[in-house]
Amino acid sequence: MDKKNALRAGALAAGTTLMMLLMSSPASALTRDDGDDPGTGLSVIETLGLFVVAPIVLYLVIAGLVMVGDKSHKKKDPTSSNITTKADFPIVLSRRKARTAETTRE
Repeated sequence: MDKKNALRAGALAAGTTLMMLLMSSPASALTRDDGDDPGTGLSVIETLGLFVVAPIVLYLVIAGLVMVGDKSHKKKDPTSSNITTKADFPIVLSRRKARTAETTRE
């Protein structure tokens, strides 16, 4: 049954891809439309600057603003940021010692 479903899914994907390719063929036509006035193409440096450098710079600016905004206020998280496990351990030992001292007195 799984083989039949896989074959059906593959046929559906192939058919969908073929239809998309056939329908998008006018988009890659080499003839110009009436009234089409394309501008000059981008150079390699302009293309890299626009599609590589600009997104990286934008990401760094947003990350920097988030980091500055995060450090501008003090931590006010009362849940897990103020828990120290090393301080809890001696308290447990001191309670055990107190209990053993009470039992030995009696």
